[in-house]
Amino acid sequence: MHLKNLQLNQFKNYKQAKLELSSEINCFVGINGSGKTNLLDAIHYLCLTKSALNAQDSQNILHDQEFFTVFGEFNLDFKTLEIRCVVESGKKKQLIQNGKSIEKMSEHIGLLPVVMIAPDDTLLIKDGSEERRRFFDNMLCQLDKTYLESLVRYQHFLKQRNALLKQFADTNRVNKPLLEPFDREIIQLSIQIAKAREQFLEEYKPLLLDHYADISGQQEDISIQYDSDCLVADFEGNFLQNQPKDLILKRTTMGIHKDDFIFEIDNYPIKKFGSQGQQKSFVIALKLAQFEIFFAHKETKPILLLDDIFDKLDDLRIEKLMKLVANHKFGQLFITDARPERSKSILQEIDSNAKFFMVDSGVVSVWDQ
Repeated sequence: MHLKNLQLNQFKNYKQAKLELSSEINCFVGINGSGKTNLLDAIHYLCLTKSALNAQDSQNILHDQEFFTVFGEFNLDFKTLEIRCVVESGKKKQLIQNGKSIEKMSEHIGLLPVVMIAPDDTLLIKDGSEERRRFFDNMLCQLDKTYLESLVRYQHFLKQRNALLKQFADTNRVNKPLLEPFDREIIQLSIQIAKAREQFLEEYKPLLLDHYADISGQQEDISIQYDSDCLVADFEGNFLQNQPKDLILKRTTMGIHKDDFIFEIDNYPIKKFGSQGQQKSFVIALKLAQFEIFFAHKETKPILLLDDIFDKLDDLRIEKLMKLVANHKFGQLFITDARPERSKSILQEIDSNAKFFMVDSGVVSVWDQ
């Protein structure tokens, strides 16, 4: 699978842009703030129907404009797949595959697997549990339609139950029978989703450990654990007993939305005791394991987006990563770099077809120097 061309219209800082891409390596170079990362985000949009950076679609429209369009032509299983994503202020987002409108975005998720490694990925370690849940949920949603549907249902019932709890507090009237259908759904879906996460981690964990050992030179041991109250024997009983607390706090305090994934190094939390280099290595290992598990399940290499990767890694880690590229471990690769000569020097040592683009304030041109 690879992206053959990319077209942008009023997307972020691009009024218009059209790129013919290499099936192997594409490098976007230019000063910081020129729009290199926005090109990666456009590819992310085509693959997952959403931005990797902005939660609200409207925030990705060029200033003072009313809509944006992102278009890409993919080679998928030796067939051409045209994807167009259109966002217009005040209207529902449109996704079009080969001229056919797709009503449910969930039908598209997982069709075009993508992995992005970005500078702020260390938030997976440094931030709260929500970041880690989102990372693993995004993987599972791309791999398993049933998981995606269950997660969407869970989020719907959780929102409705929380609104009901708030209504009870606001009116000072509690009608517990109204909670029963929401409790039933949340309990059942929590157990189902927690089991899926646990099972997925059994497959994912060995890949993570192998990649970290390779990147770090086996200097220390890491571990990952799934922490969930939803897997205990009497989760249903515990959830129902927790109802008085929920009524007081006006929110649901048990369920898979409270789960966490625990990252450790030498049996200590890597968030507190890991060095910058160890944390970077851990994050890269997380993403490489993601790439590998997508490849195993989809039988096609995901598109790999590397944002400002050379500037954030030391020489040893860059060398390790480029060895994987040189060995054709990856499929189509997109890289951004603020130092053109550096990226050209690194990529010239690799036996791959690399194409360079100069980005200057939302204008893209082929760079042949």
